[in-house]
Amino acid sequence: MLLSTLAALAIVTQDQAALRVSPRDSAQQQTVLTQGDALEIRGTRMDYLQVYDHRRERAGYVRATQVRPISTEAADAPDLLSVLRFVRDAPGQEALGIAYAAAYLKAAPVEAITAEPFDALGSMADRLAQRASARQGKVDGPRLAAALEVAASYGVVIGSFERDGQIQLCYDGDAFRRVLALPSSDEQRARAALALTRHDCVDPNLGPVQGQVLDLWRAEVLDQVDLKNLPDTLKNRVRLRRAGVWAGLAFAHAHRGEPAAGSAERALQELAAINKAELADEDLAVYNEAAVRVGASLWAAEPESKPNPRLGITTVAGEPGETCVLLTDAKHDARSPLVKRCTYSTVWPASAAINANATVLTLAVQPMPSWRELWVFRKTGDVWTADVLPPASSDPGIGYAEFAGWVPGSRQMLVTREAKVSGRWLRSFEVVQLDTLNTEKRADRPEALSLFYRWQSAAWKNQTVSLR
Repeated sequence: MLLSTLAALAIVTQDQAALRVSPRDSAQQQTVLTQGDALEIRGTRMDYLQVYDHRRERAGYVRATQVRPISTEAADAPDLLSVLRFVRDAPGQEALGIAYAAAYLKAAPVEAITAEPFDALGSMADRLAQRASARQGKVDGPRLAAALEVAASYGVVIGSFERDGQIQLCYDGDAFRRVLALPSSDEQRARAALALTRHDCVDPNLGPVQGQVLDLWRAEVLDQVDLKNLPDTLKNRVRLRRAGVWAGLAFAHAHRGEPAAGSAERALQELAAINKAELADEDLAVYNEAAVRVGASLWAAEPESKPNPRLGITTVAGEPGETCVLLTDAKHDARSPLVKRCTYSTVWPASAAINANATVLTLAVQPMPSWRELWVFRKTGDVWTADVLPPASSDPGIGYAEFAGWVPGSRQMLVTREAKVSGRWLRSFEVVQLDTLNTEKRADRPEALSLFYRWQSAAWKNQTVSLR
């Protein structure tokens, strides 16, 4: 860290502080300093400190009221820790807090350092990365960019990658790993585990193998948290994260041909254990996301089933990594199927549902860990076709579409869809026309739609997460 090379120090406490060539307001400005910058004090003149900025390699004068002199002697460590405690939860003060965390870690004797400063440092670095990701292009963008530069000068690593056309910034989590390595409280370990396992900080460019390895590590980190003595709100957050991670592992196991039921059951158990009465307002969207992730992979918890002789699904291997779905009946076996459709997605044969006349079959197919589609095989005249009902019309992200029942005596079926669209969570219960696959009616509650309320499948109602 930068502070390790300095002696008499001052930390800039105000943004847009001017470093001037002489101790006067009218003097030429050398550069603009940012809150959290560390300066070496070399003297005083009038109301100014004569300083040297090692980061920018500039000397000059700064008003004494815009900085705060500090000492990194062991005797001053408690005072530095007090300031760190004061600013750690103040949005917009992250760069200043990181500077004080660095000063404290420099001043405190090694044997006196606990998990607390690392907990604070990690929390501020993580919050700074989240704020910078959310405020791209906004008025305060330059200030956040300056704060990121200050954080980097103290050795805080914040990486970036592109997600959905925007740059996602994520803290690398070094301080949180130290929290887990040191004796720490249950709450400190929970905060560290949550920060290290964020879904939005998983690089979308990771391959399936790397993604599964990362998810296994995330599950291990979350399982290190003892929930017994945590506040209910924090307990909920850990369970929600576990549910999402285990749902992703269920998909990964199934995609590789490995047993997936255990992971899917674990995801369902974690979601079911949520105390909804203790969900904070800011956690409602997180709850929806966890439920959708679990909903996308819930068929992994169901046992394999044999094809129905009237109308059924058989799967065979296609090209490397490909699964071919064969629609069969009493007269058409796997050698001469009614329809053959191949995919690189994970196919859930146990999900196959057939209408009374055996003219329509629906099938759950999952191309991504958090995205499940509904395939619809239909007979029109003597011709069979296969079409896809996606969770939403937007690009694949987080969502699922699932069969919910047949409407007797009609060409209609019931479908539930839930997805994140333009940053909003949308859940709908729909009556779909089988001839066109267009939605005839929809509602945000099943009881608000008479056909849905009357004809919903008991098996669907018992399994779905949409009725949470």
